[in-house]
Amino acid sequence: MEDTSLAVIDDHPLFRAGVARSLGEMGFIIVGEGGTKDDAIRISEELRPDVILMDISMPGGGIDAIPLILDRVPNQKIVMLTVSEASDDVSKALSSGAKGYALKGVGSKALADIVRGVARGKCYVAPTLSARLILGQFGSSAPKRKALDLLTGREREVLEFVAQGLTNKQIALNLGLHEKTIKHHMTQVLAKLKASNRTEAAMALRDAVDR
Repeated sequence: MEDTSLAVIDDHPLFRAGVARSLGEMGFIIVGEGGTKDDAIRISEELRPDVILMDISMPGGGIDAIPLILDRVPNQKIVMLTVSEASDDVSKALSSGAKGYALKGVGSKALADIVRGVARGKCYVAPTLSARLILGQFGSSAPKRKALDLLTGREREVLEFVAQGLTNKQIALNLGLHEKTIKHHMTQVLAKLKASNRTEAAMALRDAVDR
């Protein structure tokens, strides 16, 4: 049985209702809905959902809501659900503390998996966007290139698969290795890049490769 509590914040009532209904039918506990930055802050503080699913474009601004929410509820997990693929939005949302960045074209089952993963402590970035992060399409800098140079060929290969949204198990199947070996490689990647999770590793490398 699903027991993850969820709040949906989006200023389009029909879209918000559809997301809430779909996830509710999958067993999520929908504890609140809203359409503004102030709604998001209030719902987080008063209802303490496991995850807040929040749009970027809404009154007050979804990205601006992130630090205000985390100031009041430091452990709040936030997933942005948006149409925006803008590099500035992705970078700012993640650096502000969002644990997930999903695009509105995602299917309901995939969205449910994303929310469950974030509720359990994982991070998520839409595969097309995380691939861009790895490929350095959001910028470049010499210091980050040095971090990339620390990776072995296999570690870089594993990280590129991570950027495509693959799990350790899927990467292991692709490379013909044991899942435990992939976990070891990712541990090395995180240590070398001084990243605490897979998303941070992608963000650390976003400027590492020339466009």
